[in-house]
Amino acid sequence: MKLTFNIIISFLCVIILFSCQNHRESKSPNIIFILTDDQGYADLGVYGAEDFTTPNLDSMAADGALFTSYYATQPVCSASRASILTGCYPNRIGIHGALSPNSKKGINPEETTLAEMLKKRGYATAIFGKWHLGDAPLFSPTKHGFDDFFGILYSNDMWPKHPQQGTVFNFPEIYLYNNQTPIKKLEEQSFLTQELTEKTIKFIEKNKTNPFFVYLSHPQPHVPLYAGIDFVGSQQRGLYGDVIHEIDYGVGQIIKTLKINGLEDNTIIIYTSDNGPWLSYGEHSGSSGIYREGKGTNWEGGHRVPAIVKFPNAISSNTIINAPAMGIDWLPTIAEWTQSSLPKLKIDGASLVPLLTGNTTQSPHKNFFFYYRSNELHAVRHKNWKLYVPHTFRTLNGREGTNDGIPIDYEMNEITTPTLFNLINDPEEQFNLSDKNPEIVAKISKIADSIRNVLGDRLTGIKGIEVRPIGNIYP
Repeated sequence: MKLTFNIIISFLCVIILFSCQNHRESKSPNIIFILTDDQGYADLGVYGAEDFTTPNLDSMAADGALFTSYYATQPVCSASRASILTGCYPNRIGIHGALSPNSKKGINPEETTLAEMLKKRGYATAIFGKWHLGDAPLFSPTKHGFDDFFGILYSNDMWPKHPQQGTVFNFPEIYLYNNQTPIKKLEEQSFLTQELTEKTIKFIEKNKTNPFFVYLSHPQPHVPLYAGIDFVGSQQRGLYGDVIHEIDYGVGQIIKTLKINGLEDNTIIIYTSDNGPWLSYGEHSGSSGIYREGKGTNWEGGHRVPAIVKFPNAISSNTIINAPAMGIDWLPTIAEWTQSSLPKLKIDGASLVPLLTGNTTQSPHKNFFFYYRSNELHAVRHKNWKLYVPHTFRTLNGREGTNDGIPIDYEMNEITTPTLFNLINDPEEQFNLSDKNPEIVAKISKIADSIRNVLGDRLTGIKGIEVRPIGNIYP
């Protein structure tokens, strides 16, 4: 009798253990999305940086997947962030440029954000850092799916200490917010990177028994540059290197927290930048490496940025992804991994799960569209070709000339006829091949016309038929 009882108990223990194991494996993955501001393609060790170190992000890339051809959707703050959170080209949802303080515009409440999508699946959600999708109460992160918000409502340079304050700009004071309450006027920002990292860690620890989504949106390395006192002077690259090194250290602390709490294997960590480096600020800006130009242009240096994804339960170590992808793709990727329902309104992105898990080497898109300013179509990437249509653009002199955070003057240039580059043979975009490939020019020009009819193009006067309204407030 005693033997039978012991067998039954042992059998029940095995069942319970098996059930717990399956529960752990079936638990929805946690999501940590880390977004930096104005970080260039070559601004991590694993992407070629030599004068500052990023050991934790290099290790994260070795443990997961690294993209070599990932694009921020637009080379500017608000527009790029809108596409990450909605899966849409920002011009589809009416977001252009970088929204200013006291703007009457912001993200439309009708759009479904990544946070709102995940909340329907029972996720705890938080944003720590920069929002920049409208600063009126209607547009607050807590009105768009986030349970918690701690950070700033727009860029960290939109304050009275801007070097062009009084001549070009007239910015009000900038405040640090806790949810919808301003709690502190910012006089300096050296504490922010550490504070945002600590908020993220506390949120992870608080929600370790249920699925969570953290959007850690660092205001750095957008000018003005600020690093914590323990990091100032730590890197050969100067203050910019110090800033990136501190961000990297914070990533290491977050991963350590996941390990301690047994969450590492079932947590998706995404690290990327909202656009390329702001070369106007000389040595206070990053580097786009071999790629042409930077922020504020649709050349490769304006859009092509670092992108690393770690998810031990699904992504093999040392995965290199050469196929192009874009900021519009994160929402559907996360939707697939969390078994979430996609937004009811049309989105433009596609899931990157097949790429990330090695089931394909092909991009989910044949075409990528590069817009800027007030809905101007500037370029189209079709497979390995990139065609620039006529438009004006600014060009900069790179990092030479200043190391004090004062912007360098730029000059305007113009593309007057369609200009074609092969990004595989000529990633630096130095050799115009339009005359030698008229059939390719004609083909991609037709593709450009097709997207103009859908999303518009201010330069041609075409408004598009699928552009949704931006959110507005009225006096």
